[in-house]
Amino acid sequence: MLLFRTARRCLLPIVIVFAAMAAPAGHGIAVANMDPAVQPGNDFFQYCNGGWIARTAIPPDRAAVEVFGELADRSDRQTSAIIARVAKSNPAPGSEARKIADLYNSVLDLKAIDTRGMAPLHAQLAAIAAIHSRDDLARALGLTLRADVDALNDTNFHTPSLFGLWTAPGFHDAAHYYPYLLQGGLELPDREYYLDTSARMTSLRARYQKHIAAMLGLEGFSDGAARAARILQLEHAIAAVHRSLADNEDIHKADNLWQRADFARKAPGLNWQAYLQAAGLGSVSSFYVWQPEAFAGEAKLVASTPLDTWKDWLAYHLIEDYAVVLPQAVRNESFAFFGKVVSGVPQQRPRWQVGVALVNAELGDAVGKLYAQQYFPASSKAAVTALVRHLIAVYHQRLASITWMNPATKAEAQKKLDTLYVGVGYPETWRSYTGLVIQAGDAYGNIWRSQLFDYHHSLGQLGHAVDKREWHMEPQTVNAVNLPLQNALNFPAAILQPPFFDPQAPDAANYGAIGAVIGHEVSHTFDTEGSTFDAQGQLRNWWTPADLRHFDSVTSRLAAQYSAYHPFPDLAVNGRQTLAEDIADVAGLAAAFDALHAADKGHPGPTVADFSPDQQFFIAFGQNYAEKVRDAALRRQVLTDPHAPGRYRADTVRNLDPWYALFQVKPGQKLYLAPTDRIRIW
Repeated sequence: MLLFRTARRCLLPIVIVFAAMAAPAGHGIAVANMDPAVQPGNDFFQYCNGGWIARTAIPPDRAAVEVFGELADRSDRQTSAIIARVAKSNPAPGSEARKIADLYNSVLDLKAIDTRGMAPLHAQLAAIAAIHSRDDLARALGLTLRADVDALNDTNFHTPSLFGLWTAPGFHDAAHYYPYLLQGGLELPDREYYLDTSARMTSLRARYQKHIAAMLGLEGFSDGAARAARILQLEHAIAAVHRSLADNEDIHKADNLWQRADFARKAPGLNWQAYLQAAGLGSVSSFYVWQPEAFAGEAKLVASTPLDTWKDWLAYHLIEDYAVVLPQAVRNESFAFFGKVVSGVPQQRPRWQVGVALVNAELGDAVGKLYAQQYFPASSKAAVTALVRHLIAVYHQRLASITWMNPATKAEAQKKLDTLYVGVGYPETWRSYTGLVIQAGDAYGNIWRSQLFDYHHSLGQLGHAVDKREWHMEPQTVNAVNLPLQNALNFPAAILQPPFFDPQAPDAANYGAIGAVIGHEVSHTFDTEGSTFDAQGQLRNWWTPADLRHFDSVTSRLAAQYSAYHPFPDLAVNGRQTLAEDIADVAGLAAAFDALHAADKGHPGPTVADFSPDQQFFIAFGQNYAEKVRDAALRRQVLTDPHAPGRYRADTVRNLDPWYALFQVKPGQKLYLAPTDRIRIW
């Protein structure tokens, strides 16, 4: 919901430095990436990015190529170099450096992985085979629970375990960590992949069933076709009781605090005592259950579906979820379906990138500490912190000038900004990996133990005081996040570098590219989810009824605007699903435009290729979203992602009045909106 790629912008004095200078070659907007033959009012995305699109091919190991990918690849290369250096240093046994090296090398040692075959799975598969009762099944399902979801920051709520755990501040007790339980049980990306009756999805499910059979066959299961049919039927039944992603965006529907006794009464069919005990939650008394209807439905399926089907489901999920560290035949089969069929990617990523991704996932802070030391000095941290605060100051000004908001509501909003914690670059405290066992040459065991270690870390937080400055991304992550339960922002180091912020570029380009993105993150404080939390991070209605009616009226119009976008004739954007991100795009862009004009103090920056500073601002924003996406991946994004596709995010400009005059947009052009139809929120 709140994930967004962001970066830093330049310091204000650079405006004066460049005020009378030509923009340096290679800095600022990329004029060569544009298509001047396109009218901005008809297709602003193509106008800004048409040249780049024409000459850019999607690499065979990618589902898409985009501007953000350049920086992500750079971060991967930087992290890989750090890991290689660590490995060569012969680190002491048991040290974090040794764990980094051994985990990475174990993932890259494909010969050892292939030699061990499927043997690493046999202990877990034997335990599954030993299930002989519903109580055994409840315990087995409880043992699979992992901390593999983040309800406010995942692009969806997908977890291959029957349910997922998220540890976070309580909705009504933001001072302490609570367990949140979320729906799960699916391997395909979202419920719609099971429920959509179109010929395309029907064909995909048929291929999925064959894939399940193939994966079971690689472990030696007999009668794989029949087993696969039953597994798919079970997952279809699970999907049918899942809440949709659009409905998941409504936080109030997630505000369901259950006591232990409530589970048996509200979701009968599963031995919850056995399940929670096996999951290590036997002493926990209160749980937030995000989707009660899914828990009731899935518990009923536990009681009604044959044990053998559940055992096959557990075995298949185990094989699928660890395929990346299993023999080549398993890796290839998993990629053939989920890579080629689901995402349309013809070629697997280089193994070194798989290794970097797994090290980031399991030892993120350990390698992140080294990354921050090398690539993000204290001076950069201080500079970016100042830049973010400047954007917050603009929000203060915009809130103060709003006429539709009640003074009491406005005061609460200002208080949220006053207490907003902004984490820049890296966390103030680093996570410890003491107790995590990483063994050389044991790729499967390392990932298994790491995920269990992370789960126990989450369990250990329950009931304890919340660290309001806790980070939820690693420094080497190319992304950023708004954390409404903490009233906090995180801007990792890896995103705070070129191409998103260039100190040699004119301010107009930096504000359009970076200012809008930072503004986007700040705006999440007041979007459809953020606006439901107060300055302390508690779920509380601090709006007057009249303010809420105005907000809902305006945002419903924005949802309708995005629902009118059709990336395919048979598939439209779901404006309700993308609403929070669309609000943030509109508000962030407007705030950044104001910030640019506040920063230049009446001394505009240089003209670039005959484009004025204000035109550069909007072009830079449009170029943020340059992308080419394979059709299968684009369909997946529309169905499962709370962000609209990039081309429609670029069209956010149609809601800002200055854009029309700057690019001579006239009635009759495709993006033209009458002044009364332009969305203005903050």
